[in-house]
Amino acid sequence: MRLILVATLALAPVILARESEPVQRLDEAAAVFGEIMAVPDRSIPEDLLANAHCIVIAPGVKKAAFIFGGRYGKGYLSCRDKSGSGWSAPATVRIEGGSMGFQLGASSTDLILLVMNERGAARLLETEFTIGAGASVAAGPVGRSAGAQTDALMRAEILSYSRSQGVFAGVALKGATLRQDLDDNETLYGKKLENREIVTSGMPVPQSAAALIALLNKHSKRER
Repeated sequence: MRLILVATLALAPVILARESEPVQRLDEAAAVFGEIMAVPDRSIPEDLLANAHCIVIAPGVKKAAFIFGGRYGKGYLSCRDKSGSGWSAPATVRIEGGSMGFQLGASSTDLILLVMNERGAARLLETEFTIGAGASVAAGPVGRSAGAQTDALMRAEILSYSRSQGVFAGVALKGATLRQDLDDNETLYGKKLENREIVTSGMPVPQSAAALIALLNKHSKRER
Protein backbone atom coordinates (compact mmCIF):
# COMPACT_ATOMS: atom_id res chain seq x y z
CA MET A 1 0.00 0.00 0.00
CA ARG A 2 2.81 2.37 0.89
CA LEU A 3 4.54 1.61 -2.42
CA ILE A 4 1.36 2.43 -4.33
CA LEU A 5 1.01 5.74 -2.46
CA VAL A 6 4.65 6.65 -3.14
CA ALA A 7 4.29 5.80 -6.81
CA THR A 8 1.10 7.87 -7.06
CA LEU A 9 2.73 10.87 -5.43
CA ALA A 10 5.73 10.54 -7.73
CA LEU A 11 3.53 10.54 -10.81
CA ALA A 12 1.30 13.40 -9.64
CA PRO A 13 3.51 16.24 -11.01
CA VAL A 14 3.64 14.52 -14.42
CA ILE A 15 -0.14 14.11 -14.50
CA LEU A 16 -0.75 17.70 -13.40
CA ALA A 17 1.73 19.01 -15.99
CA ARG A 18 -0.04 17.04 -18.72
CA GLU A 19 -3.45 18.32 -17.64
CA SER A 20 -2.23 21.92 -17.55
CA GLU A 21 -0.73 21.89 -21.05
CA PRO A 22 -3.97 22.84 -22.88
CA VAL A 23 -4.57 25.63 -20.37
CA GLN A 24 -1.03 26.95 -20.75
CA ARG A 25 -1.47 26.85 -24.51
CA LEU A 26 -4.63 28.94 -24.22
CA ASP A 27 -2.64 31.56 -22.31
CA GLU A 28 0.05 31.45 -25.02
CA ALA A 29 -2.54 31.82 -27.78
CA ALA A 30 -4.04 34.85 -26.04
CA ALA A 31 -0.57 36.38 -25.59
CA VAL A 32 0.36 35.81 -29.25
CA PHE A 33 -2.87 37.33 -30.55
CA GLY A 34 -2.68 40.27 -28.14
CA GLU A 35 0.91 41.07 -29.06
CA ILE A 36 0.16 40.94 -32.79
CA MET A 37 -2.90 43.18 -32.51
CA ALA A 38 -1.03 45.69 -30.31
CA VAL A 39 0.79 47.04 -33.39
CA PRO A 40 -2.05 48.27 -35.66
CA ASP A 41 0.15 49.06 -38.66
CA ARG A 42 1.48 45.47 -38.74
CA SER A 43 -1.47 43.53 -37.36
CA ILE A 44 -4.36 41.61 -38.88
CA PRO A 45 -6.84 44.18 -40.27
CA GLU A 46 -9.79 44.42 -37.91
CA ASP A 47 -12.25 44.56 -40.82
CA LEU A 48 -11.04 41.10 -41.83
CA LEU A 49 -11.43 39.81 -38.28
CA ALA A 50 -14.92 41.29 -38.15
CA ASN A 51 -15.93 39.29 -41.24
CA ALA A 52 -14.10 36.05 -40.48
CA HIS A 53 -16.24 32.99 -39.75
CA CYS A 54 -13.55 31.13 -37.79
CA ILE A 55 -10.01 31.65 -36.54
CA VAL A 56 -7.20 29.23 -35.70
CA ILE A 57 -4.36 30.35 -33.42
CA ALA A 58 -1.42 27.98 -32.93
CA PRO A 59 1.44 29.37 -30.82
CA GLY A 60 4.94 28.00 -31.25
CA VAL A 61 4.50 25.60 -34.17
CA LYS A 62 7.77 23.67 -34.35
CA LYS A 63 9.81 22.64 -37.33
CA ALA A 64 9.99 18.84 -37.61
CA ALA A 65 13.60 18.04 -38.44
CA PHE A 66 12.79 14.53 -39.63
CA ILE A 67 10.40 15.71 -42.34
CA PHE A 68 11.51 18.11 -45.04
CA GLY A 69 9.39 21.20 -44.70
CA GLY A 70 7.37 19.60 -41.95
CA ARG A 71 5.75 21.28 -38.96
CA TYR A 72 4.02 20.17 -35.80
CA GLY A 73 2.06 22.08 -33.23
CA LYS A 74 -1.18 22.50 -31.33
CA GLY A 75 -3.61 25.35 -31.13
CA TYR A 76 -7.22 26.41 -30.92
CA LEU A 77 -10.06 27.25 -33.22
CA SER A 78 -13.07 29.40 -32.50
CA CYS A 79 -15.99 30.30 -34.76
CA ARG A 80 -18.66 32.95 -34.66
CA ASP A 81 -21.37 32.18 -32.14
CA LYS A 82 -25.01 31.89 -33.09
CA SER A 83 -25.62 35.60 -32.62
CA GLY A 84 -22.74 36.45 -34.96
CA SER A 85 -21.51 39.11 -32.55
CA GLY A 86 -19.09 37.04 -30.50
CA TRP A 87 -16.89 33.95 -30.60
CA SER A 88 -17.51 30.39 -29.53
CA ALA A 89 -15.77 28.38 -26.86
CA PRO A 90 -12.45 27.20 -28.32
CA ALA A 91 -11.77 23.69 -29.59
CA THR A 92 -8.32 22.15 -29.90
CA VAL A 93 -6.44 21.27 -33.08
CA ARG A 94 -3.21 19.56 -33.99
CA ILE A 95 -1.27 20.91 -36.97
CA GLU A 96 1.04 18.62 -38.92
CA GLY A 97 3.11 19.11 -42.06
CA GLY A 98 2.89 21.93 -44.55
CA SER A 99 5.25 24.48 -46.04
CA MET A 100 5.48 28.02 -44.69
CA GLY A 101 7.20 29.78 -47.53
CA PHE A 102 9.98 32.20 -46.61
CA GLN A 103 9.76 31.32 -42.90
CA LEU A 104 10.39 27.63 -43.52
CA GLY A 105 13.78 27.77 -41.81
CA ALA A 106 12.45 29.13 -38.52
CA SER A 107 12.48 26.65 -35.65
CA SER A 108 9.30 28.02 -34.02
CA THR A 109 6.47 29.94 -35.63
CA ASP A 110 3.19 31.37 -34.37
CA LEU A 111 0.44 30.60 -36.87
CA ILE A 112 -2.95 32.26 -37.38
CA LEU A 113 -5.58 31.27 -39.93
CA LEU A 114 -8.72 33.24 -40.77
CA VAL A 115 -11.54 31.27 -42.38
CA MET A 116 -13.56 33.74 -44.40
CA ASN A 117 -16.75 31.93 -45.46
CA GLU A 118 -19.20 29.23 -44.42
CA ARG A 119 -17.79 26.67 -46.84
CA GLY A 120 -14.32 27.03 -45.34
CA ALA A 121 -15.76 26.88 -41.82
CA ALA A 122 -17.58 23.63 -42.62
CA ARG A 123 -14.35 22.09 -43.88
CA LEU A 124 -12.43 23.28 -40.84
CA LEU A 125 -14.88 21.51 -38.54
CA GLU A 126 -14.31 18.15 -40.16
CA THR A 127 -12.28 15.67 -38.09
CA GLU A 128 -9.36 16.22 -40.48
CA PHE A 129 -8.77 19.13 -42.84
CA THR A 130 -5.88 19.82 -45.22
CA ILE A 131 -5.20 23.47 -46.04
CA GLY A 132 -5.25 24.12 -49.76
CA ALA A 133 -7.02 20.85 -50.66
CA GLY A 134 -10.23 22.08 -52.24
CA ALA A 135 -10.16 25.37 -50.35
CA SER A 136 -8.42 28.47 -51.67
CA VAL A 137 -5.75 29.88 -49.36
CA ALA A 138 -3.73 33.09 -49.58
CA ALA A 139 -1.20 35.02 -47.52
CA GLY A 140 -3.22 37.47 -45.46
CA PRO A 141 -2.70 41.24 -45.63
CA VAL A 142 -1.51 43.26 -42.63
CA GLY A 143 -2.26 46.81 -41.56
CA ARG A 144 -5.19 48.87 -40.36
CA SER A 145 -7.51 48.02 -43.26
CA ALA A 146 -7.79 45.33 -45.92
CA GLY A 147 -9.86 47.58 -48.18
CA ALA A 148 -7.03 48.18 -50.63
CA GLN A 149 -6.40 44.48 -51.26
CA THR A 150 -7.25 42.81 -54.56
CA ASP A 151 -10.53 41.02 -55.20
CA ALA A 152 -8.66 37.76 -55.77
CA LEU A 153 -7.18 37.92 -52.29
CA MET A 154 -10.51 38.77 -50.70
CA ARG A 155 -12.13 35.76 -52.38
CA ALA A 156 -9.77 33.34 -50.62
CA GLU A 157 -11.50 30.99 -48.19
CA ILE A 158 -8.52 31.00 -45.84
CA LEU A 159 -6.04 33.77 -45.07
CA SER A 160 -2.84 32.64 -43.37
CA TYR A 161 -0.37 34.51 -41.19
CA SER A 162 2.76 33.64 -39.26
CA ARG A 163 5.15 35.28 -36.81
CA SER A 164 8.75 34.18 -36.44
CA GLN A 165 11.65 36.00 -34.82
CA GLY A 166 9.41 39.00 -34.19
CA VAL A 167 8.30 39.37 -37.83
CA PHE A 168 4.55 39.07 -38.49
CA ALA A 169 3.28 38.74 -42.04
CA GLY A 170 0.97 36.88 -44.36
CA VAL A 171 2.50 33.58 -45.40
CA ALA A 172 1.83 31.06 -48.15
CA LEU A 173 0.81 28.00 -46.13
CA LYS A 174 -0.33 24.89 -47.98
CA GLY A 175 -0.47 21.21 -47.25
CA ALA A 176 -0.74 21.43 -43.46
CA THR A 177 -3.27 19.06 -41.91
CA LEU A 178 -5.47 20.12 -39.01
CA ARG A 179 -6.96 17.42 -36.77
CA GLN A 180 -9.15 17.76 -33.71
CA ASP A 181 -7.53 16.72 -30.43
CA LEU A 182 -10.10 14.85 -28.37
CA ASP A 183 -7.74 14.34 -25.43
CA ASP A 184 -7.10 18.07 -25.03
CA ASN A 185 -10.81 18.75 -25.45
CA GLU A 186 -11.44 16.32 -22.61
CA THR A 187 -8.94 18.18 -20.41
CA LEU A 188 -10.76 21.48 -20.99
CA TYR A 189 -14.37 20.26 -20.99
CA GLY A 190 -14.37 17.04 -18.99
CA LYS A 191 -15.25 14.76 -21.88
CA LYS A 192 -14.04 13.95 -25.38
CA LEU A 193 -16.14 16.37 -27.36
CA GLU A 194 -15.92 16.76 -31.13
CA ASN A 195 -14.76 20.20 -32.29
CA ARG A 196 -18.00 20.73 -34.18
CA GLU A 197 -20.02 20.20 -31.00
CA ILE A 198 -17.91 22.65 -29.02
CA VAL A 199 -18.10 25.55 -31.46
CA THR A 200 -21.71 25.11 -32.64
CA SER A 201 -23.58 24.13 -29.47
CA GLY A 202 -23.31 27.46 -27.66
CA MET A 203 -21.53 25.96 -24.68
CA PRO A 204 -20.09 28.43 -22.16
CA VAL A 205 -16.53 29.63 -22.64
CA PRO A 206 -14.34 28.06 -19.93
CA GLN A 207 -12.58 30.44 -17.58
CA SER A 208 -9.21 29.31 -18.98
CA ALA A 209 -10.22 30.68 -22.39
CA ALA A 210 -11.81 33.93 -21.19
CA ALA A 211 -8.78 36.11 -22.00
CA LEU A 212 -8.48 34.78 -25.56
CA ILE A 213 -12.18 35.15 -26.37
CA ALA A 214 -12.24 38.66 -24.87
CA LEU A 215 -9.39 39.69 -27.17
CA LEU A 216 -11.14 38.21 -30.20
CA ASN A 217 -14.32 40.09 -29.36
CA LYS A 218 -12.41 43.32 -28.80
CA HIS A 219 -10.68 43.30 -32.18
CA SER A 220 -13.49 41.96 -34.37
CA LYS A 221 -16.58 44.01 -33.64
CA ARG A 222 -19.04 43.97 -36.50
CA GLU A 223 -20.79 47.08 -37.73
CA ARG A 224 -24.51 47.18 -36.92
